[in-house]
Amino acid sequence: MNILIISQYFWPENFRINEMAKGLKDKGHNITVLTGIPNYPQGKFYKGYSLSENRKENYSGVKIIRAVLIPRGNSSSVKLILNCVSFAICASFTAIFSCKEKYDLIFVFEPSPITVGLPAVILKKLKKIPILFWVQDLWPESLSATGSIKSPFLLKIVGRFVKFIYKNCDKLLIQSKGFTESIESFDIQLDKIQFFPNWAGESQLPKQNEEINKTNQIKSKFPDGFNILFAGNIGVAQDFETIISAMENIPAYKNINLIIMGEGRKRNWVKNQIKEKNLSNIYLFEKCLLAEIQYYYSNTDALLVSLKDEAIFNSTIPAKVQSYLYSGKPIIAALNGEGSKIIKESGSGLTCPSSDKKGLSEIILLMYNKTPEERKQMGKNGLNYYNENFEFKKLLNKLESWMQDQLIKNNKA
Repeated sequence: MNILIISQYFWPENFRINEMAKGLKDKGHNITVLTGIPNYPQGKFYKGYSLSENRKENYSGVKIIRAVLIPRGNSSSVKLILNCVSFAICASFTAIFSCKEKYDLIFVFEPSPITVGLPAVILKKLKKIPILFWVQDLWPESLSATGSIKSPFLLKIVGRFVKFIYKNCDKLLIQSKGFTESIESFDIQLDKIQFFPNWAGESQLPKQNEEINKTNQIKSKFPDGFNILFAGNIGVAQDFETIISAMENIPAYKNINLIIMGEGRKRNWVKNQIKEKNLSNIYLFEKCLLAEIQYYYSNTDALLVSLKDEAIFNSTIPAKVQSYLYSGKPIIAALNGEGSKIIKESGSGLTCPSSDKKGLSEIILLMYNKTPEERKQMGKNGLNYYNENFEFKKLLNKLESWMQDQLIKNNKA
């Protein structure tokens, strides 16, 4: 198949769509990616890229066409809006004038924002190409839950745009079964919705038996004691107010440490909280390279995931859940809904409700008091569950099958 992938983010930015594009290419398909100029998460164009440099590239046999956009800058609301809107508009023109091949279908990757769907819909209207749209984030719910937009009028306008995008897609793939009700509310038939979860990005990770010296280097960065790692976006949705409060309630003599590693809008807030409250049991690390993340996982005692108590987040499976399961380490989770359900079903860790400060403190202490053998078994349970439900090659085979079915259906129409 000749497939056009549309994603605002792509290599050298680090997103799962990179692995998917390469995986489809390795299976013999012709892949082109329409994307933006890389600027995530730093907020400025990567070295070697500009409005005129490297607008066309090749990534492991995948052709890349880059549309111009306004970089996200310091991630303020205004900058983010300009970033998203500029890509949607410029990519629409780029799709018309630069994506001239005869594509069999369009695959859209939507971690956020929903505006990434606009160039796909325009190209579909012009060339009658079916669209598979991978929903990673629910709009307008996510805007309301994070406080990005509070005006009911503006949220209603966004909702109409979301309906327009969904209605023009031939199949909507959802990263969580909990998304179904929201998408159906836009008058979308159930047979257009398909569960397609995230994976851990395992093909891009090093094997655990490689580079033993790297393990020793990373281990030396960690404090002594029982170490819990939070790795990923340090944002509003992750509910760091609850995390900080829970760690305040942990007895100092227990020698339990929380290592927070990543970037995001709340990083400076977390940094200030650690200083103001003199929280000697919380350590703030910089975001590491993807090639190193497995070493960090393997040198911690448990992994932490949390989300705010909001309806949209209760429907979401945080992408780090799959990564944590694959790591073979026990999980501590302050989650509701789909994410909590997976951890309970897999027997991979301990959970408490979202935004439950006392509950989070209690399960941290409970995990600390488990024997090493009990924690090791939780990790094994998680890896087994991952291999059964989220393994990349299995998911890629499903996606390829759905694409072929859609192509047959479109040819018959």
